[in-house]
Amino acid sequence: MSGPDHYQAIVIGSGQAGTPLCQALAKAGLRTALVERAHVGGTCVNEGCSPTKTMVASGRVAYLARRGTDYGVHTGNITIDLGRVRQRKRDIVTSFRNGSQSRIEKTPNLDLLFGEASFTGPRSIQVRLNDDSKRTLTADQFFINAGCRASVPSLEGLQSVPYLDSTSIMELDAVPEHLLVIGGGYVGLEFGQLFRRFGSRVTVVQQGPQLLRGEDADVAAEVLAILQQDGIEVLLNARVQRVAKEGPQIKLAVATAGESRTISGSQLLVATGRVPNSDTLNIAAAGIAADKRGFIQVNAKLETNVAGIYALGDIKGGPAFTHISYDDFRIIRTNLIEKGSASIEGRLVPYTVFIDPQLGRVGLSEEEARAQNRKIRVAKMPMSHIARALEVDETRGFVKAIVDAGTNQILGATVLGLEGGEVMSMIQLAMMGKLPYTVLYNAVFAHPNLSEALNNLFIESNFAS
Repeated sequence: MSGPDHYQAIVIGSGQAGTPLCQALAKAGLRTALVERAHVGGTCVNEGCSPTKTMVASGRVAYLARRGTDYGVHTGNITIDLGRVRQRKRDIVTSFRNGSQSRIEKTPNLDLLFGEASFTGPRSIQVRLNDDSKRTLTADQFFINAGCRASVPSLEGLQSVPYLDSTSIMELDAVPEHLLVIGGGYVGLEFGQLFRRFGSRVTVVQQGPQLLRGEDADVAAEVLAILQQDGIEVLLNARVQRVAKEGPQIKLAVATAGESRTISGSQLLVATGRVPNSDTLNIAAAGIAADKRGFIQVNAKLETNVAGIYALGDIKGGPAFTHISYDDFRIIRTNLIEKGSASIEGRLVPYTVFIDPQLGRVGLSEEEARAQNRKIRVAKMPMSHIARALEVDETRGFVKAIVDAGTNQILGATVLGLEGGEVMSMIQLAMMGKLPYTVLYNAVFAHPNLSEALNNLFIESNFAS
């Protein structure tokens, strides 16, 4: 093991904050190192956004092909080549990952090290490189962007069952006969619907009273209805007691509605959340504070309790979205390189759940607004009242906006429908510009676009112009 090598900045993890940050620091003249355990790009590029949405696109093609006769198009028997779907996914990941790595390697003042980092003090880390050698590095500043991993619930029998997580399920080479899904969050629902479209029988087991905890009850109920329409079995208020493997079958003992039942399936996906990778970093050696779940604690400027150490992205808790991680990078860049004063306070948190139809959401939900005792008005309209949705025969879902009754400002919106994430983003722009809902009410949108919903939403809800 060589002696310490000093850098002005060390970034741990090449996620959607760490990758642009290390390049920005190096271009600003700082001698910088990026330490990455596995592969450049973080969860988004390698196991999250890019691969899953690539596969979701294949699922949508299968869905539309099966619906061809609805449009007067006869396509014949639909079969799924999951190996080809997987290869397409791998090709996208490889392209994105290699592009990012190439840009990092070409950046002056920047060293890329592949290995496992752990703190040995507030200004030093040890890196076990992939060839098993070790290096000790010191730095003036550290930036932790080490992300999260799939959690493993404490469940009797689980360790003796060959279960899947959100990464391994994308490496299947054959469509499961019957996919069991533990967890009714966005990961479980996206994969559940995807494999239903590939031809699997799917059962989702959700411990809580609704799917998508955190969404309004009417949103969750509509999502449930959509999934059931697609032929997915959903069990709510259902607690998995035990897991066992009997021959080729995986069996779940489930308690629901005061009784127990056994569900059998060919494969099991465990989608019960994610845990931070802080436990691999020996943060205690640096004196870095974390909460009881292991998320690193930061202030509004992403500073930890240790001067010169910052945390970005999923590992700090809060909204676990790629665009939030990237915005964390922008905050650090603004404050440390551009000498500005940016913070996470008050930033809007938009997101899209890529079930089909999409669920786009920004700002306050109705339930959150009422819990804050705000005086609000709620505008709501089914997608079946939008001309474009009718024309393409994609009418499931609804649009919903929460408006402050005094100021007419839009406080939040949910768009569950065709291109729901894109329509939500239009509402987000209005919120960012602090436009009252009346601007959308009276706007001229091109017909017949989905954007017309932003006129009709308030007209049908009897909002005054």
